[in-house]
Amino acid sequence: MSPRKQPSKGPSKAVGKKPPETKEDFEEELKLLAGQAKEETWTNWAAQQGIVYGKALALIALMAVYANVSLLALSPVYGQIAATRLHQRVLWSALFVGWGANIVLRRVLPVKTITLLPLVAAYIPMAQFFLFQASETFGAHLGPAITEGLTLFPLVVLSTACVADVLEDADLSGLPKTIAGSAPGLGSYALYKFIEKDSMRQLIAQIGKSVMQTRVGWELVLASTYSIMARSKLLAWAIPAIVHAAFYNTHLITPMATGSLNSTLHASGWSIVDRGESMTGYISVLNNHQDGFRVMRCDHSLLGGEWTKFPRKIVAEPIYSVFTQLEAVRLVQIPDKAPDSKAKALNIGLGIGTTPSALIAHGIDTTIVEIDPMVYEFAKKYFGLPLNHTAVIQDAISWSQTNKDALHENYDYIVHDVFTGGAEPIPLFTDEFLASLKHMLKPNGVIAINYAGDFTLPPLGIVMNTIKEVFPSCRVFREGEPPSAETLEETGRDFDNVIVFCTKTGEKVSFREPKEADYLQSLARRAFLLPKHEVDVSIFSPDAGILRVNETEKLAEWHDKSALGHWAVMRTVVPSHIWQNW
Repeated sequence: MSPRKQPSKGPSKAVGKKPPETKEDFEEELKLLAGQAKEETWTNWAAQQGIVYGKALALIALMAVYANVSLLALSPVYGQIAATRLHQRVLWSALFVGWGANIVLRRVLPVKTITLLPLVAAYIPMAQFFLFQASETFGAHLGPAITEGLTLFPLVVLSTACVADVLEDADLSGLPKTIAGSAPGLGSYALYKFIEKDSMRQLIAQIGKSVMQTRVGWELVLASTYSIMARSKLLAWAIPAIVHAAFYNTHLITPMATGSLNSTLHASGWSIVDRGESMTGYISVLNNHQDGFRVMRCDHSLLGGEWTKFPRKIVAEPIYSVFTQLEAVRLVQIPDKAPDSKAKALNIGLGIGTTPSALIAHGIDTTIVEIDPMVYEFAKKYFGLPLNHTAVIQDAISWSQTNKDALHENYDYIVHDVFTGGAEPIPLFTDEFLASLKHMLKPNGVIAINYAGDFTLPPLGIVMNTIKEVFPSCRVFREGEPPSAETLEETGRDFDNVIVFCTKTGEKVSFREPKEADYLQSLARRAFLLPKHEVDVSIFSPDAGILRVNETEKLAEWHDKSALGHWAVMRTVVPSHIWQNW
């Protein structure tokens, strides 16, 4: 077949146009053609540069989003803080290697670098699934870094190398030579950090709204996007990863995956009642059939639990005594105390609702402030949280800032009990936030504050000093007995719930003897309602200072160690395979 005649790429001649006859006409025609050529050249250049920068932007955006999704995927197994500890180091290393090795990869690899991205992205969920089974061996210190080193690291290396390849075609002739060489790298990194920060905010806002808006769901969506960008015959090698995700990856929250997971957990006497992903983490409700209790999990922490082998009478029987001890806020003796039927209580942080359920059962008008809507729904659905209360599903800090003046001296009791990710949210223990709670407390009101901390680390002392700075009279108790010297030397930690009872006006904190009605027909309350293990506040050195809103780094620098200790404690409370098989 003879070749098809190609149309001319030059400017078409107008039909019937008279050719130039004079020198002036000829020069005018040349100028017109030169202008057209220049315009076409600039348009082509702009289109080509748009493709270059658009492709680089897409690669950077996918890489930044996947880095955040990888971090979220680690939190159910290692907790948020442990997962974050070495995350940036893994990323920096991968960015450095990828940017410097793009030419080497082009020469060594038998295929284009970009064609490997869909394969690596597709196999990450499968690799994480098996690596999580070794989390007990890896430990919380290095486990997250090892996992990301074998999953996220190669993806970021290849992505960065592809960005470097693409930007080799960028026209930087308009920049001074002194910065033209470094502009692509610096610009790419700045864009990456911007997208990384903004995308995490968007991910948290959207998480859990559909199957595809979950940790594994997002990983599959991102792998599909990479496949669209880099279509090749190599995509056939992703089929095993797709099959595993669809039929064997129990981390994908579908009815089939949950059923498969329960078939595994039943063998050890556990089962999942319900689960989901929400703004504070992976939330699940689990039953232990051997010992007869139910717990609510948030990532690698427990928010509370109750005995199912004992019948519920007025309220459930909690498995942790700290929540019953918080109820002793009612027993603090104060002048002109309001009867329960006329009293008002504010509960910051819900968990499974043990303490607020008891306050409501006593007839106290109770307001609950809880940031996570899924925690609130699960507490109502699976732990019997009564409906006759005021619910505020909002961040406690913004809520208090907005409402503290309208609610000035409004509450007889305040219970402050927040915990997530292996450590407390630092801003909720600053002098500013505690002062806002004091502002809402009646003059003869009482506040009870629970802080889970390690007696061997400075943060506990800083928080205790801050509480004493805001509230003039306090008593401090710990949930259990102090460990022996031998145990302390062996484990190197003394982690416990610390409960602080304070009055607003300086009245000495003392408890009245409980009456039969105070126990709510509960065996646990009969045994643990009154705190027993008082802590001598003199062990907290004033030199540690207090926690101010602009000095939260005082606690942040110790949170890593505290969270690692908490991770180890959680592995003794619930078997490792329960944490790993989320």
